[in-house]
Amino acid sequence: MDSFEINKIIAAVLLVALLVIGIGKVSNILFYVEKPKTPGYAVEVEQASGSSITTTEVVEKVVDIAALMALGDVASGEKIFKKCAACHSINKGGKHKIGPALYNVVGRKVGGVEDYKYSKALIAYEKEWTFEELNGFLIKPAKHIKGTKMAYAGLRKEADRASVIKYLNSNSDSPLPLP
Repeated sequence: MDSFEINKIIAAVLLVALLVIGIGKVSNILFYVEKPKTPGYAVEVEQASGSSITTTEVVEKVVDIAALMALGDVASGEKIFKKCAACHSINKGGKHKIGPALYNVVGRKVGGVEDYKYSKALIAYEKEWTFEELNGFLIKPAKHIKGTKMAYAGLRKEADRASVIKYLNSNSDSPLPLP
């Protein structure tokens, strides 16, 4: 390819670039929009009468834990727990993995294992692992206890959560009575 061919290619690219810039400038002139002095909209607020004022209350979703626990079974929980076994051990005297050993977890204080380094959020959480707490945590750990290092997405199905909780409860020196 000789230099004349290269010059024609470069000239074509420059011409296209100039056309694009020129069309942009011309369209700005044709479609001029005056910007407002203060951005945003003025919202008029009407004062409601005293009798029609309502307050919104935050209603926590109350879970019937007895009905939830009736959905699960230990054998199913053992199968589902295999997902958890990548990070947790369940055997008596089991070693900690990425997560703490979960033997005797039901009824234990959250962040209560002495030889495991918990996140600050779990250490500061002043509750015990009850059936209700485990259910809330297993739905979505990061949402239930903000700041936890546990990156598990959670168990959506109620029967799966109930089964895992029953399995965790059965792996204990003294399992708690089911609600």
